[in-house]
Amino acid sequence: MTTQLEKRIADHKDGTNSSSFTSRYKIDKLVYLELFAQITTAINREKQLKSWSRIKKIRLIVAQNPTWRDLSEDWGKPTEPYREA
Repeated sequence: MTTQLEKRIADHKDGTNSSSFTSRYKIDKLVYLELFAQITTAINREKQLKSWSRIKKIRLIVAQNPTWRDLSEDWGKPTEPYREA
């Protein structure tokens, strides 16, 4: 759970905290996320997900992102300007 998603993802990709779980296991892709308006709701959801089995978590990811594409891969890159059709 974070209120600064882009910073958190950048830290994971950069390996900022070398003793973290993500650095030790070279986890640097964002393949699933949920957004919440209330912090308490986000914390409760995080606790729920952490209690799930690995296979249940994998099924959740595959249902939303079957190719396991890094959802943050385009962040910070230039985008095409909007053009009306």
